[in-house]
Amino acid sequence: MTAFSRSSDQTRWGEITCELRSVNHRYLEINPRLADEVKSLEPRIRDIISQHLKRGRIDCTIRLQQEDVWTEDIAVNAALVSKLVHISEQIRSQSVDLQPLRVVDVLRWPGVVQAEQLDEDQIGTAAMNCLKNSIGQLIDIRKREGDRLLQFVKLRLQQAQEIVTGLKKSVPDWQQLFRQRIEKRLAEARADLDPTRVEQELFIYIQKADVSEEIERLEVHLEEVFNVLAQNQPIGRRLDFLMQELNREANTLGSKSIDSRLTQSSVELKVLIEQMREQVQNLE
Repeated sequence: MTAFSRSSDQTRWGEITCELRSVNHRYLEINPRLADEVKSLEPRIRDIISQHLKRGRIDCTIRLQQEDVWTEDIAVNAALVSKLVHISEQIRSQSVDLQPLRVVDVLRWPGVVQAEQLDEDQIGTAAMNCLKNSIGQLIDIRKREGDRLLQFVKLRLQQAQEIVTGLKKSVPDWQQLFRQRIEKRLAEARADLDPTRVEQELFIYIQKADVSEEIERLEVHLEEVFNVLAQNQPIGRRLDFLMQELNREANTLGSKSIDSRLTQSSVELKVLIEQMREQVQNLE
């Protein structure tokens, strides 16, 4: 689900910052963007993220904002300076037109000024601490959002259960109404029909229009969604599957409709299921 977290730490060489962005995704996809100083930590970073998060597209950005290193951190290569001065004097001894070597020229020579080397181990430790702090923040944010989504889904589940319960109570009435309609049409036809054959065909036709099994499966699937929501483990993929099954049964109800009320109930169920389906994709 969508979330953002940020953590930073100050080191001798500058500020380490870790940012995590999470958006909806069916699986776990990790996209690191790392400073050169911590690129070697990418396998560890992926491993730590995958230990705590199981779903979503995770953008992990780690930056190092380096600060200037002042005099106490700078060393001068005296041997190289001495050698440069000696070479300069040798060249000037051969021509009086040459200018003496300036200090700024010496300082610009590669290797003369040696700044303190970055301690990559210390920077790496700071980066991993920032990562863990950011993951903790991200989990807290996702949990709060997940709690709100959970209430949203449960409310739709209850509404769907009420519709299914009403359908279940109405099935005998619909079957009787359907039988009466068929018998009335047969009577209007005034044909010399075999009563036994008519009863057989009527029974088969009523069976094809019967929605009792679909209603029972809807009840089972809705109850299973409640059970899954109560589990303390990743549930997103399981809920995706259950939403597909619920939608399939609701579609079958509509296709077997023998009454406008059944058609309306089928549409209402599909609306509720679609609302839940969109939200469970945000749940881990």
